Amino acid sequence: MIECLVVGAGGFVGAVLRYLVGLLDMNPESGFPIKTFIINIAGAFLIGVVVALASREALNPRTVLFLKVGICGGFTTFSSFALENHDLMMNGASGVALTYMGVSLVLGILAVYIAQRMFGA
Repeated sequence: MIECLVVGAGGFVGAVLRYLVGLLDMNPESGFPIKTFIINIAGAFLIGVVVALASREALNPRTVLFLKVGICGGFTTFSSFALENHDLMMNGASGVALTYMGVSLVLGILAVYIAQRMFGA
């Protein structure tokens, strides 16, 4: 039961951070969903850091749970990513949607890799 509370507390923090980033005034004319993009890449980097540090250091398993499942899970927005791509395609912006999908995938994986290299053992 404690683990559920730990995840819930981290999820609260991550969700509030996600909300706050959503309030930033960034709306490019291209329609590219920059805020969700930034959140997903930052979240990918953060989860890479958490995993790297957890494997290198003797981190408390509940701390890892709080950071990885709670904060990262509450912060990143794959469901929003999927919805935004759907909307872009339905509105005839398939090129923007494909660019967004490709760049998010490549840079998300690259962010995890860089974090692992920077903070790994």
